Amino acid sequence: MLRTLLRTIILEWQTPKVVKPDVSRVLTINLDTMLNNEHIVLLTGVRRCGKSTLLQHIRQQHNEKHYYLNFEDERLIDFTVDHFQMMMEIFAELFGEEKTFYFDEIQNIKGWERFVRRLYEQGYKIFITGSNAKMLSQEMGTHLTGRYIKIELYPFSFCEFLDFKGVKINVQHATTAVKAKLNNLIKQYITVGGFPQYVKDEMLEYLQALYESILYRDIISRYKLPSETAIRQLAFYFASNVGKEITYNSLKKQLNLGCANTAAEYCQYLENCYLFFLVKRFSYSLKQQSNSPKKVYAIDSGLAHAIGFRSSQDAGRMLENIVFIELKRRNFEIYYHHEKKECDFVVCKKNKIQALIQVCFDLGDLETKEREINGIIDAMQTYKIKQGTIITLTEADEMIVTVDAKKYRIDIVPIWLWLVAVQK
Repeated sequence: MLRTLLRTIILEWQTPKVVKPDVSRVLTINLDTMLNNEHIVLLTGVRRCGKSTLLQHIRQQHNEKHYYLNFEDERLIDFTVDHFQMMMEIFAELFGEEKTFYFDEIQNIKGWERFVRRLYEQGYKIFITGSNAKMLSQEMGTHLTGRYIKIELYPFSFCEFLDFKGVKINVQHATTAVKAKLNNLIKQYITVGGFPQYVKDEMLEYLQALYESILYRDIISRYKLPSETAIRQLAFYFASNVGKEITYNSLKKQLNLGCANTAAEYCQYLENCYLFFLVKRFSYSLKQQSNSPKKVYAIDSGLAHAIGFRSSQDAGRMLENIVFIELKRRNFEIYYHHEKKECDFVVCKKNKIQALIQVCFDLGDLETKEREINGIIDAMQTYKIKQGTIITLTEADEMIVTVDAKKYRIDIVPIWLWLVAVQK
């Protein structure tokens, strides 16, 4: 790579864009904590969810001289690990000796983790963004164990969505009119999702182009797939079947993937780039967990709407998807329950069950209500837990169910209230 070209690129990227985030992102770690400790900060998540905007905001907040480079710049296509030293020399020549680095999408450079480790050991503060979960976790885990803080960023939560829309709420004193407004907004959120640019302009072409970019750049090109057809069919199938159980064998047959191992690999590719997630059945046996069917969820309900086949049955499954992503956002370990009956979510922290959650769009139908209650009661009995939650679109209630002389409490909560409460 020509030194003059790299120098030009560095000069162009060094001046920070003045960024005023549309919303204040809710993070699992305080910004001051990120800035004031020695660990490498890794911001990771699906493309276009706001990582670069947040990184630029951190640059402004840090208010110190630093070095910055965005490795998504197409002119860096020939940049390799051998050019890092040249980059360091150019930074020093242009801006003097600084102690903080900001790197966007550095995962694009093979062997980057050794360079970052050298910087860390020399006392530099480093901020990194990336869009490939497996690549980052493997490389950071191998060479930088115990040296970094990982923050996963997602598309807007419902609270961030409300913030963007300029809606201020007081849950404690929500009037009937406010509740009606929130019900309408949650319906909009189910359809639109939380990708910042799409929330802003709602151009369907934007989501479709984003999907194409992720699929091609992060899967087809990165893994050098011999054909696009199979991965496209799999992504379409997942987007059209959010909340449903799948097995690698069933995918192999339905999509003509050749073998179950290929199906598993392709599923992993979709997870690596944060497009979809596979949830295991809860079991204290790791073998049973691994061998049981998985349930599939999308990174964003709006994106799933944009790329999948929709039917009249989708509303409940999209509600379930929103609950799943919110649980992911809050760093819970998530499983589903399927013994005698089914329960959507077994929510854990450090392998201990924290909550049991069932999701149902509407409990108005008696048969549906009985099925949902029986499912969560089965989970409560199985795990010896006395309280569970059913999340619905609008209904709120509390019930005590007695089974075999034991009492179980079920809280029925509207989705907007649960989403707002879980963020507090």
